[in-house]
Amino acid sequence: MTKIKLRKLKESDAEDMYTHVKEKEVSRWMLRIPHPYKLSDAKQFIQKVQERKNEYTFGIVLQETNELVGVLTLRNIDNTHKNVELAYWLGKQFWNQGIMTEAIKQIVSFAKNKLKMHRIYATAFETNKASQRVLEKNGFVKEGLIRDKFFKDNKWHNAYLYA
Repeated sequence: MTKIKLRKLKESDAEDMYTHVKEKEVSRWMLRIPHPYKLSDAKQFIQKVQERKNEYTFGIVLQETNELVGVLTLRNIDNTHKNVELAYWLGKQFWNQGIMTEAIKQIVSFAKNKLKMHRIYATAFETNKASQRVLEKNGFVKEGLIRDKFFKDNKWHNAYLYA
């Protein structure tokens, strides 16, 4: 398996981000990412992430090359009830290599040990079997189906809730 590390995003990551997110197969599962995706979108995303105080966003970086291949975000942090939402994406050429499984393992550890979160949850499109599988590999349990959770590409989509 490719060795990865998680780190804060930098302006220099914009080109790598653009390269991976411009792929329709990646953006079709993303709610906050438009298609077609432009380099300026990547630069704007990185700038916004650096300004946000109420969430944690990490780049998934290959240790050997320092290439950004994906992103993980902990958002909707609820410090009172100790729960947080996980969102993520990975460049298509890195699918099915165990990279996202390892990245989620690392961010779950961060959420539990550093942020002291009790519950980490995520949603996955009903049709996104790979996303469901990576969550299950990390011990997430499917809690139920949320009907018409997302409106994307001019239609409603169901999603599974995992925690």
